[in-house]
Amino acid sequence: MAVSQQRPGHHPLQPRSSRSPRSPRDCPKEYITMNGEPRRPSSPDRLSRSSFSSIRENESTLTQTFTQSKVSSYLTNEEAIDDPLPSPSRTSPTSSSPLKMIQTQFQPPVTQPHSKLLGYWSPADSFKGWKEVQVKGKLASKSFGDLQMLNRCWTSPPKKVAKRGGRYQAGDAPIEKLPIEILTSITNLLVLDIPPNGITRRNVDLMSLLLTSKTLHVATLSSLYNRITIPHSRIFHKFLTHVAAHPTLGTIVRRLDFCHFNPSLAFSTAAERSQARNLTSETLLRCLELTPYLQEFLAQEYIDEDLDAGVLQKLFLGLPRLQALDFTGCTSKSFKAAFTAIVTPDWPMELSIRRLSLHKCLTLPSSILETILPRLKKLTHLDVAGTRITDAALASIPGTARITHLNLAKCTLLSARAVIDFLATHPAVQELVFLSLGTDARSHQLFDVDDLTELLPKLPQSLKSLSIKGSRMDAGHIDLLRPLTKHLEELALGRSLNLEDVNRLFVPDENDDGEISMQIDWVPHTLRYIDLSDMWGSELDLPYLFNNQCAILRSFSEPLEVVEIAEDVCRRVAKSKTALQRIGWRLSECGSRGWMVRENKNETGGPRDDGRRSWKMGAEAWGMRKIPVARAEVGGMYGSFMFGRKL
Repeated sequence: MAVSQQRPGHHPLQPRSSRSPRSPRDCPKEYITMNGEPRRPSSPDRLSRSSFSSIRENESTLTQTFTQSKVSSYLTNEEAIDDPLPSPSRTSPTSSSPLKMIQTQFQPPVTQPHSKLLGYWSPADSFKGWKEVQVKGKLASKSFGDLQMLNRCWTSPPKKVAKRGGRYQAGDAPIEKLPIEILTSITNLLVLDIPPNGITRRNVDLMSLLLTSKTLHVATLSSLYNRITIPHSRIFHKFLTHVAAHPTLGTIVRRLDFCHFNPSLAFSTAAERSQARNLTSETLLRCLELTPYLQEFLAQEYIDEDLDAGVLQKLFLGLPRLQALDFTGCTSKSFKAAFTAIVTPDWPMELSIRRLSLHKCLTLPSSILETILPRLKKLTHLDVAGTRITDAALASIPGTARITHLNLAKCTLLSARAVIDFLATHPAVQELVFLSLGTDARSHQLFDVDDLTELLPKLPQSLKSLSIKGSRMDAGHIDLLRPLTKHLEELALGRSLNLEDVNRLFVPDENDDGEISMQIDWVPHTLRYIDLSDMWGSELDLPYLFNNQCAILRSFSEPLEVVEIAEDVCRRVAKSKTALQRIGWRLSECGSRGWMVRENKNETGGPRDDGRRSWKMGAEAWGMRKIPVARAEVGGMYGSFMFGRKL
C-alpha cells in the first residue's frame, strides 16, 4: 500500500474515479489456483512497474520469465490514491438509519452449526433489548455499542419487502452478514504486495469498497493497512504522518516491507535526501513504536545505515509479536556497529523470531550469530548464506526449533563434519523442505566425494529443494540421488559429473545381461528444475544433450521444465536457438543466470502449473537463491538476490 499526499479540498476517502463500487463477489476466476485454493492476483502492469535495480517475475504463461529495470517507474508518476483516515464520527452513507432492537433468538455459529457453545442465545421473554438496560439512570447501555462494533448484537431481522429498485436496507445485505474474518479474506484478494504507480485498478477497487457500507469499510481498512510497502522515503513520510495522526491505524499494520525501497528516487543528490530527513533512524524507530503488533519487517541494503542500535533493539526486544526479520545485503559499518552494540549475553533466553534472513550480511561477526541463534526456539526459516556462521553457532540452534527452510550457501567457516552431524542428528531439521549447501567451486569446497557419500542417505524425505552446488561428485552419487528425485522438485548438482551420469536420473540403467528388473520397478522422478551450472565450457557436452540418446530435453524427462546452465554454456546455446526451439525448449536469461525452459503449450487442455508452491512462499520461478521469510510476490531487491545473482 502506498501513502500519498492529499489534494486540497479532496476528502481522503473519496476515490478519484467514476467507476462504480465493485463487490468482492466479482473477483475473477484467476484468483483461484489449480488446486482450488484462493490466491491473490498478480500486480497489474508488471512490465512497467519494476523497482529500481530490481528483478521481477513476469506475469505470463511462460515459466522462468523475468523483468529487469534499473530505473524505477515510481519516478514517472508520484500520484496515488489517498489512504483512508479513521474518524470517530465516520459512518458509511448507508449506515445512518438507527438500529431497532427487537426480541432476540438463538443464532448458531458459522463454523460449528450444531454447537451451542459459541452461538447467540435469546434472553428471557421480558428482555427488551440492550438499549433498555439502565446504566446510572440512563437507558443507553454502553455494551450495546461495544457489541455493535463486534458485529455481535441482536438486530432487526431483514424485512421481506425490499426497497424500491430491489435494494436491501442498511446493514441487511447478505454479504454484510458474513463474519468480519471472511470479509477481510475477500478484500485481501484485491491487495497487492507491490504498490502501483498512479491510479490503478487496485486502489479504485479498495477505495470503492470503503464507501460501500460500514461493515465493508472495517474489513477493507484492515486489508489496506495490514501490509505496508515503502518504495521511497516520501511514501514513508506520508505513511508515518497518517499513523501518527491516527494511532489506531498503526495497530492494523502487520508487515513493513522495504524490499522495493530506492533512496535516490525522490531526490537527485545525497544532500537533498539528508536534508529532507524523511527516512532516518529516528523516524524509523518512531514508526516501529506506532506499530506495536508488527509481525514482519523486511529490510535490505539500501536502508542498512538507518538500522541503528535503537531500531535493532526495538525489533528484537520491543515487538513481542514480531516473527519475521529480513536484513538481506546489509553490510555497512554502521549496521555492523549497531548489531555489535546491542547483542549481549544478557538478552532474554527466548526471542519471538521464527523466520530470520541474514542473507549476504558479510560483515556481521560470528559472535552475533552465536548469541542470537540459541534464543530462536521456534525457528522455521533460517537464511545465513554468505555469513560468518560457525560450527558452534549452527549446533547451538535449539532442539525445539522446526526448521523447514535452511540456507547455508557459501558459509566458508562451516566444516563438512559439523554440517553432516547437524543434518543427521539435530531434531530441528528432521522436516526440512528447502536446503541449500551450495558453494562457489572456484573459491571454496564444502563437501568432497566421501562427504557427499555419507550425507545423501541421511537427508529427510520431506525435502523439495536441494542444492549441493560446488561439491565434488562422482558417478556413484547418482545411485544415492535417485531415491531423492522421487520427492525433490529442485536439484542443484555439483561438479565432476558428465551428462551421461545426469541422464541416469531420468532413465533406468541398461544392463548388458538383458535384465529388465529396473525398468519394471522404475518410479518416475518429480524433478521440475535441475542446476547444471557447475558444468563449465566443454564439460557440458552439447552434442550429446541434443542427441536422442539423452533424455534430459526429451518428453520422457517430464515434468522437468527448467535446466540451469553456466554463463559460457548459455552463450553457446544462444547460437543454436533454432535447434532448441525445434525440440520444444527456449532460452531465458536474468542477470548473471541462464536457463533452458521447456515450452509449456498445455496441449492436453488441463490446467497449467504456474509454478507456485507453498514452500516457495509466493515465488513462481524455480531455483531461488534466497529464502523468503514472508509470503509475498517476488520483486525489487529480493527478486535480484533470488533469481538474478549467483550464489
